[in-house]
Amino acid sequence: MDYGEALAFMEQRVAAIREGTAQECVWLLEHPPLFTAGTSAHISELTNPQHFPVYEAGRGGRYTYHGPGQRVGYVMLDLEKRGKDIRCFVHALEGWMIDTLEELGVSAHRAEGRIGIWVGDGPDEAKIGALGVRVKRWVTLHGFALNVAPDLSHFGGIVPCGISEYGVTSLAELGKQMPLTRVDAALRRSFPSFLNALDHTRKES
Repeated sequence: MDYGEALAFMEQRVAAIREGTAQECVWLLEHPPLFTAGTSAHISELTNPQHFPVYEAGRGGRYTYHGPGQRVGYVMLDLEKRGKDIRCFVHALEGWMIDTLEELGVSAHRAEGRIGIWVGDGPDEAKIGALGVRVKRWVTLHGFALNVAPDLSHFGGIVPCGISEYGVTSLAELGKQMPLTRVDAALRRSFPSFLNALDHTRKES
């Protein structure tokens, strides 16, 4: 899916959700190789030796990569109905990725002070999933990217999410070769827990 087309769809869908004329949406897709710049991106973190397209994403965060073999999930939810808590939304999104990876036989975790989802310990710790979101009139845009079997050398064109001290990995790099359809099935199985985390906040508020 062309990234510009995806951005246009998200903007239109989010406006329709806010107006009450469309349902919430979770969209799973792939992009051709490209980089996106978040609102905190710094040009010094972009080298791009392969001259991939670079898009201003409008989401939070810094530079990230999208490409074949990476499952991108765009999450368009109405937080006005789900607790109006952005921190809870991000935490639940992280939990969804961690639960999905556990279903696929990979132990993953959050890392204090570092954005994203991580695997391994110490010098072997590496990032396997990225998050970047935007909230517009309490409706969410953008979401996550999970590295299934992308060309990891493509990440060399940026400092991923501004973090240079750690590497990037994938399910394939960890010895978990699988089609994206299997990852999608695990995401679907873990999705109720993600929604329950949001609904828990709504019930408490």
